[in-house]
Amino acid sequence: MNLSEDQILALAPDEPSKKSGKDLANPSKWVTKGMNDKALWGECQGSGSKPYQTQIDINNIAFKCSCPSRKFPCKHGLGLLLLHARQPALFGTGEPPSWVTEWLDKREQKQEKQTEKTDKPVDEAAQAKRQQARQTKVSDGIEELTAWLKDIIRNGIVGIPDKGTAFFENISRRMIDAQAPGLAGMVRLLSETDFYTEGWQSKFMEQVVKIYLVISGYRNATAVPEELQQDLRAFIGFTQSQEELKEQTGVLDTWLVLGKQSSETDGIVTERFWLFGTKTNRYAVVLQFIVRGQGLQFNFTAGMFVEAELVFFPSAAPLRALIKRQITTSAVNSIQKFNTWHSVLEEETRLNSLLPFRSERPYLVSNLTLARYNEQWWLRDNEGYMMAVKDHYPNIWDLLAVSGMQPHDMAVVSNGVQYEPLGIWLNEQYKMI
Repeated sequence: MNLSEDQILALAPDEPSKKSGKDLANPSKWVTKGMNDKALWGECQGSGSKPYQTQIDINNIAFKCSCPSRKFPCKHGLGLLLLHARQPALFGTGEPPSWVTEWLDKREQKQEKQTEKTDKPVDEAAQAKRQQARQTKVSDGIEELTAWLKDIIRNGIVGIPDKGTAFFENISRRMIDAQAPGLAGMVRLLSETDFYTEGWQSKFMEQVVKIYLVISGYRNATAVPEELQQDLRAFIGFTQSQEELKEQTGVLDTWLVLGKQSSETDGIVTERFWLFGTKTNRYAVVLQFIVRGQGLQFNFTAGMFVEAELVFFPSAAPLRALIKRQITTSAVNSIQKFNTWHSVLEEETRLNSLLPFRSERPYLVSNLTLARYNEQWWLRDNEGYMMAVKDHYPNIWDLLAVSGMQPHDMAVVSNGVQYEPLGIWLNEQYKMI
């Protein structure tokens, strides 16, 4: 484990936890503390008679604590990790107490059960029957969605803002019933259009065209390459077995964590970690789904370098990946970046030719300067060309303060039109905005 203090504090779920974690990074707060090659543990004296038992899986950065907090990690986990980062000599090595070994054993048993589940024989006939039934449901749902889209085009979109949420919710729920959750999500994005902003018509129609392109491609899937078929299935909502993917040989690299984006839908938090392979120059996004009250499978912080083997989901332009194995490693100084917006757009054009309905993708770009023009924020490259910053970008003032409107290398996420800054290089160190 090789985390800096800044990276540890970036794990904090909120500012109060960060402050409390700093306060607990004090040897006098801990009754016992220790570590081995698997875990870090300690007992922190709280207000009660019995100290809180805190433990950290240092290989996968997972936390557990006996305190009543529902935050992950809690202040005790942060404090213990900070104390180790500051004064590692205080932690003796040896056999962990039973409450640590029991926790680690349960984590290992869970992994073994998942492996055993995948080893069970599959009833291929029953599986084929279920797949056929779903295909039929999806096809029926697509017919209804196509008719809905055609009605929008036939009647015009001028009256769409007056339709209300039910207009979108009804067809979205129908896609869920048709077992096409991906299409339901795409319809949901239509309903989230800001009808009070200038130019909403263009954004609305772009999403309508994207949905129609996906369902038309799915209907004619046999005429497109296998990799593109996988993309179409993913957009519809078909899932890929992660256990089967992990059996494949992945891409081993030292990955720079560019940043994390979080969203919540129906009580489930989705975390998107953007990564860059420093040896292969490949970009990746790793997703983590969290149900409130459950622990994390992994937790990366921006600027962290992780040596890991990633397996990419099948795609005409692979981006989403899962972690097959990982260890924290030392920093890498030499990182390849795009020199100008022109080179970024050339790559965008290449990817669009492979996957015309792409989602967001990250890029590392050199010497970008924040600029204000025509009542909008832009990123200007060293040739003077500018690309628009994403509308309502929440960290614009942080970026302005950190960059001082001077050129810096940055990591950005592109939706094909606008760019959202993720992080910036300051004195050769990567920092998330």
